[in-house]
Amino acid sequence: MARIAVIGAGMGAMAAAARLAVAGHQVAVFERAATHGGAVRRFERDGFAFDTGPGLLHLPAVYRDLFLKTGREPLESCVELSQVDPASRHVFADGTAVSLPNASRAGVLAALDEALGAGSGERWSALVGRAREAWDATRRPLLEEPLWREWRVLGRDPYPAVRRRGLFGRGKGPTTATLAEVARRELADPRLIALLESHALAYGFDPRSAPASAVVLPYMEQTFGSWYPRGGMRALADALYERCLTRKVEFTFGAEVTGIVEKDGRAAGVELADGRGADAEFVVAGIDPAGLPALLGGRDPYGEDEVRPRTGPGDRAPGRLTVCVALRGAREAGAAHRTVVHAPDRAAELAGVFGDGLDLRTPCERPTVTVLRPDDPASRPDDGHEAVTLTATVAPHGPVDRWGREAAAADADRLTEIAEAAVPGLRERMLWREVLPPTDDMLVPGPALAGQEGRFLRPGNRTRIPGLYAVGGWSHPGGGPAHAGMSGAIVAGLIVNGDDWHGST
Repeated sequence: MARIAVIGAGMGAMAAAARLAVAGHQVAVFERAATHGGAVRRFERDGFAFDTGPGLLHLPAVYRDLFLKTGREPLESCVELSQVDPASRHVFADGTAVSLPNASRAGVLAALDEALGAGSGERWSALVGRAREAWDATRRPLLEEPLWREWRVLGRDPYPAVRRRGLFGRGKGPTTATLAEVARRELADPRLIALLESHALAYGFDPRSAPASAVVLPYMEQTFGSWYPRGGMRALADALYERCLTRKVEFTFGAEVTGIVEKDGRAAGVELADGRGADAEFVVAGIDPAGLPALLGGRDPYGEDEVRPRTGPGDRAPGRLTVCVALRGAREAGAAHRTVVHAPDRAAELAGVFGDGLDLRTPCERPTVTVLRPDDPASRPDDGHEAVTLTATVAPHGPVDRWGREAAAADADRLTEIAEAAVPGLRERMLWREVLPPTDDMLVPGPALAGQEGRFLRPGNRTRIPGLYAVGGWSHPGGGPAHAGMSGAIVAGLIVNGDDWHGST
């Protein structure tokens, strides 16, 4: 039995902690905040409750496996999960709307043909079929295994511009197209293009620079479905926390780690801001790896030939602006859980979020807005009210005080107006709203993607310092609840089985 110190209580860190504890290790988690869950948060006021991080779960098998491996109670006995149907509704710039059924390729094809015209569904279905090839080629190295030491092979894009054989193809070689180029070439219809690119934008990826392999994002949703836990995504975080407690994981909240102790060339514990310390044979850091040198006295835990943490100004992730809206009046029957209202000018939106090549950003007046309307009694005081969450991807932010009261109100006004395409009469029904600015602790990084010479990979879970591991959304295999959960599984596998472990079989 080893003593293991875990820095942070995010989803990836707790996933690792639960698995390590069930393997017989003594696990202590140190979290600087007052609660667990990381970016999986919930805002509550006057009987209303809103998810302010991820709003839906994809790849639920990740957490089914986690709960199965860490205790007798399966996931569904701890969290009430239901498939969201339709998976999403999309309102495009020309006013066309389409509802896409959950986890049904044939259903999506038929819905697109009916709403956008004959042939639309087949074009989308063909693209998703090619996305499956990219998924099959990268599922194991990008989701189930530690980052390969020969990670540069993952810099080759597996998206099949032409049919090829082997892991990343032979003959003419892999495509170097971006997601935007694939969209224009294979979809043509601007509404289908908006549908594809919105998946990338939701994860903070610029479709003009994201690799073609980003087609796996809609593939994952369409294939494995979109799921909602009763009580919101926070209920999943709570269940994971309770599972950790059941497995005797110790949590200390309000405990900021200010240093990682090294002894005899390996990680040997942590130092806390209040002067206390905790000895450990292993340290698992559930933080952005870019912050590790500060905890190591300036020492870089990654070599020059490894995937580097993103630290430069151009590497900052976009922000996520959230508006929580409390409404009077019942949610109408048949309302979609998730509606995406697309921007009328995609080029202006992308330039406003990511820059126009000169890194000049002008805020977009009408961005793409995602509207979440869960049919969940736990989200509202009674059936005569409704809780609605609005989100938009915005440019990387500066200090929080940049969002003064006037700016916050103006941003909220724009999102509220746009959201009326999803919730008719929204402004007339509004009791109050709360604007949550895009702070760093609300960011949800995107998952790792193959292609573009590895620029969309995350730093590996192993570091050059023996006994020190990185876990969570900013590490391999990237962000989102499912990927963070897999990051925890990988770290636990490395510690239990040794650094030569190659992943699940």
